[in-house]
Amino acid sequence: MKQLVGYESRAKGCMAGLACGDAMGDVGRNQAFRDRYGIVDDMYDGAKSTDDTEFAVLTAVTLLDCGGELTVESLLDSWKRRILDQGGLFDRGGVPLYGAVDNLKRGLVPPLSGRYNTLNVDDGAAMRIAPVGIIARDEAHAAQLAALEASISHYEDGIYAAVACAVAVRLCMDGATASEAVDAAARHIPADAWLGVTMRRMLDLSLRKPTIEEAWAPLHVDFWTPRHSMSPEAIPQALGVFLLTGGDFKKGMFWASNFGRDADTIAALVGAMSGARQGYEVIPPAWVERVRRPSGVCLKFAASHDVVELGSQLARLGLKFGHAP
Repeated sequence: MKQLVGYESRAKGCMAGLACGDAMGDVGRNQAFRDRYGIVDDMYDGAKSTDDTEFAVLTAVTLLDCGGELTVESLLDSWKRRILDQGGLFDRGGVPLYGAVDNLKRGLVPPLSGRYNTLNVDDGAAMRIAPVGIIARDEAHAAQLAALEASISHYEDGIYAAVACAVAVRLCMDGATASEAVDAAARHIPADAWLGVTMRRMLDLSLRKPTIEEAWAPLHVDFWTPRHSMSPEAIPQALGVFLLTGGDFKKGMFWASNFGRDADTIAALVGAMSGARQGYEVIPPAWVERVRRPSGVCLKFAASHDVVELGSQLARLGLKFGHAP
C-alpha cells in the first residue's frame, strides 16, 4: 500500500497537472482575460479543458483497456469506439487530429494514417502522451509506446515530440530532476530532425541564460514559426520552461500559462511533468476541482471521466510493471 500511495500521487499529479495547465494556458492566451487580469496566476472562472486534456484522457483509457500492451489493433479500436462511433471530433481539435479521423474513415491505419496527414509535425501527439510515461516500464518502453500511439495521427517530428514528452514524464515519475528529464527527452530525438536542432538550441540557450527571466524573450523570438503549434517550436518552449523553472509546479504554471503562442499545450506539458515530479499534493485543490472532469468540447466521451481517478488507475497499471514509489 505504501508503494501505491507514492506512485499514485505522482500519477494523479501528472494527470491533474496536465488538465490545470491546459485550462490555465488557454485562459492565458485569451485577450479578454488578459484585459481583465493582466496575467494568469490562478484558475479563473471560465477556465476549462481543451482538446489537450481530452486526448490525454483518450490515451489513458486506451492504455487501461489493453493493460498497457498497446498494439495497432487496440489503438484503432479505441479511436473507433470513442471518436468515429460518437460522431467524430467536435470543436477545437488540432488539424492533424481531424485529418487522422478522416484517414481512419477511408481505411488507412497507423502508421499511414499519420504519415499521409496534414500538419503531422504539430504538437498534437505530444499533448496527449503523458499517460504513456506513467505506465511505461522504463525510458525505452515509454519511447516505444509513444511512437506507436503517436503514429495514428503524426509523423517524424510529431512522433519525436511525443516520444520526448513521454520519456520526460517517465523520468519525472521516477523522481528525476528537471535537467535529467529534459536531457533524457533530448536523447530520443534524432539529431538531424528539425526538432533535434531546435532542442539543441534550447539546451544551449539554457546554459547561456540559465534563468527563466533571462531566457523568456529568446524562447519566444528564437523559436518562432508561422504556425505556433509546430513541435519544433512548442516542444523546446515547453521543455525550456520546465527546465528553467526547475520542475516546480506553481512556478512552471505561472510562466507557461502566460507564455502566449500555444500556451494551452505548453502549460499542459509543464503541468504534467511538474505534477509527475512533485506529486498531487502540490496542486491547489480548488484548481483540480475546476478541471478534473473535461468539458467535452472536442471529444464528447471525455466529459464522463475524472482525470484524478484515471491517474489512480494508471498508477495501478504502472505498478504491475514493477515501478517503485
